Amino acid sequence: MTRSGVGRFLMMVFLCCVLLLPAAMARAAEAPDSPKCPEILIAQEKPTVDPPTPRSPEPAWNPPVTEAKSETEQYTLSHERYEKAVAYSRAAYALYFIWSIGGIAIVWLLLRLRIAAKMRDFAEQTTENRFLQGLIFIPMLILAAQILELPVLLYWHSLSLRYQQSVQGWGSWFWDWTKEEGLLVGGALIFGSILLWRIRKTPKRWWLQAWCIALAIAFAMFFVSPWVIDPLFNKYEPLSATHPELVSSIEKVTQRAGLSIPRDHMFLMRASKKTNQINAYVTGVGASKRVVVWDTTIQKMAPNETLFIFGHEAGHYVLGHVRNGFLFFSVTFLVAMYACFRAMHFLLGKWGGTWRIYGPQDLACLAVLLLIFRVFSFVGTPIESAFSRMEEHSADVFGLEVIHGIVPNSGEVAAHAFQVLGQEDLSDPNPPPFITFWLYSHPPLAERLVFAHSYDPWSKGQTPRYVK
Repeated sequence: MTRSGVGRFLMMVFLCCVLLLPAAMARAAEAPDSPKCPEILIAQEKPTVDPPTPRSPEPAWNPPVTEAKSETEQYTLSHERYEKAVAYSRAAYALYFIWSIGGIAIVWLLLRLRIAAKMRDFAEQTTENRFLQGLIFIPMLILAAQILELPVLLYWHSLSLRYQQSVQGWGSWFWDWTKEEGLLVGGALIFGSILLWRIRKTPKRWWLQAWCIALAIAFAMFFVSPWVIDPLFNKYEPLSATHPELVSSIEKVTQRAGLSIPRDHMFLMRASKKTNQINAYVTGVGASKRVVVWDTTIQKMAPNETLFIFGHEAGHYVLGHVRNGFLFFSVTFLVAMYACFRAMHFLLGKWGGTWRIYGPQDLACLAVLLLIFRVFSFVGTPIESAFSRMEEHSADVFGLEVIHGIVPNSGEVAAHAFQVLGQEDLSDPNPPPFITFWLYSHPPLAERLVFAHSYDPWSKGQTPRYVK
């Protein structure tokens, strides 16, 4: 029930370009109210796992889910489901911090043990061409960091399988990981080479020039991703080909929203081949702009609940969240690049001799930038999360307003949709406030459900916020 996360996606593109975070983390499907981290359990006992629910090979528009007959006023779970949701999500928080701090420590060790310097020496001994040296050094640096982080990803996937959040086999998982590494190394080679070139040509202004170039790369990748990158990992089909009735109902919502989304820009993603979770999102820009609904969402939610999900996604379009996300990314990225410029000189002045890195123009200085980027990404997460939560709440309001009058008892429909979402995705019933502040890209699901159930400006004689 989330857009693909424009700010999150653009940040991911930037991270790939500047050698920041493992791309493998980006493909973990982000539950709409959960943190941006792999999910893991640290409880001592293995929980009881419900037997898998048989799924039909073809999602139906009328799934075996009925609208709630009773009022859904609060997010509630059975005792067993509650215990599993708490253990599963709370352990995810622990793993996020272990993974983030561990990733920083890995790069620090590559510098402290002079492994980065030895990689540079190898590249320089292999060829005298500076460009070719970068083509040798950059993949070595990236793959060294990625492989050292692989055990965390393996552990996360094993627990996702145990808790039936994932159904992806190990062979498919490794193939996806391999493709991600290829994309990451390719992006790193492009932007890393540009960074080295500008640092050597303009040592005092490279950060501003790199910012401009990275924005162009990020926009280009965001534009082509629905056509080029996304299909590498999932199968997409026109929604009208599989669920024409759903598309007809969606068109009523788009007309009410004053939004034009052609039928050929609505897609079904075959998520059920890899996950049991529920999701939907918007992605792309201009000609590549599209709405994607997971087949698991159609399987597990009632038709009107699916319409609310679409209304939420339509809100991201109408409210300009794609544009706002890019502007937010641009400003924060500019600040981050200047801070990197200052931090790099500080670190080289303090530890450059110990690391055997002889200045900003040194090839191994890319490892220093990687360390800085990872630190800034970690400490900047609360800012990105807060911005995203604000947009997601606005999209919730829009979704409630746009289906009002189209869907009977729309507030209850939306509340029950959140209930189903929480049950299927094992959403944390009561996340700690610090975790919400630091990690949550959406408001906690329990809060979203209560808001959906209580939001009713029409009966109070008030004017709706977005859909008049």
